[in-house]
Amino acid sequence: MDGTVPIEGAAARFHTSRIVTEIFEGMVRRRAYDVSELGLTYFLRTFTGEDSPFLLIPVFPNRAFRHGAVYINRHSGIRGVADLAGKRIGELALYGHDSGLVSKGILGDEHGFDPASAQWLIGGIDFPMEPIDFVAHPVPPGIDVRWCGKEVDLGKMLDDGEIDALFTADIPACVLQGSPNVGRLFDDYATVERDYYRRTGIFPIMHGVAVTRELATKAPGIVMAVYHAFCEAKAQTAERYVKGMTFNNMATMLPWFTQLVGDDRALLGDDWWPYGIEANRDALEAVLRYHHEQGLTPRQYGIEEIFVPSLLDT
Repeated sequence: MDGTVPIEGAAARFHTSRIVTEIFEGMVRRRAYDVSELGLTYFLRTFTGEDSPFLLIPVFPNRAFRHGAVYINRHSGIRGVADLAGKRIGELALYGHDSGLVSKGILGDEHGFDPASAQWLIGGIDFPMEPIDFVAHPVPPGIDVRWCGKEVDLGKMLDDGEIDALFTADIPACVLQGSPNVGRLFDDYATVERDYYRRTGIFPIMHGVAVTRELATKAPGIVMAVYHAFCEAKAQTAERYVKGMTFNNMATMLPWFTQLVGDDRALLGDDWWPYGIEANRDALEAVLRYHHEQGLTPRQYGIEEIFVPSLLDT
């Protein structure tokens, strides 16, 4: 964004917004950008029939392990995954938002969790968010899903015991403020997530970078240049963290950050946030499978259908 890494052959102008869903809306509703960050579930919901107006380049600006993204009211009787059955559960923004989709998928794979066993309330937390009305809202048969008004705060409902659990990408204020009423489904979530990676090799992906299908067709060289620019920007950032270990990464103002970088490299490898298809194939196939298993797409799309063809061998 600051021009340190140029996009060869392009005079790029960068845009942002208050929250990321406003960027998504600009891309999906108005084609406001040639290239845009886009949540994978938002992208997959743009398929009509067998086509989408967008394709992805294999750049993943938002990825996160999601065992820690499930919050509970401590008085709800929830002690483990099995206790989610029969409960009232909130979910941020969409039924099947990227974080919720992955959390449900992992809990299903690892613990047999069935989303149909719970009642779902969809809304916002802590700050005003307009309803997500620019993509489809598929709900599979047998799932009890209710949409709340934009004035509803699911975080407050969790704190007050009006819902039993909450699946959310954003951390509710009641958690950040240390409310005694709320906690995580997995208290030691980082240990659980690291163990999950050791066993599966999957670092879950939330967002990709979308380009218009028209741009991908008419200017494949520019699309390739965009991919290489993202890779170079990531490489420079990672190099700064690694070289900064010599001086204990003082510029980050985070104690023990150097140890974290070292621990992450030991577990995830020197390229701990990989771009490209091959390094992410298992993570991508998991998301595509979850999307179909949870009734959000009519079939499981293939990697070759959603990415720019010239980047499939990255």
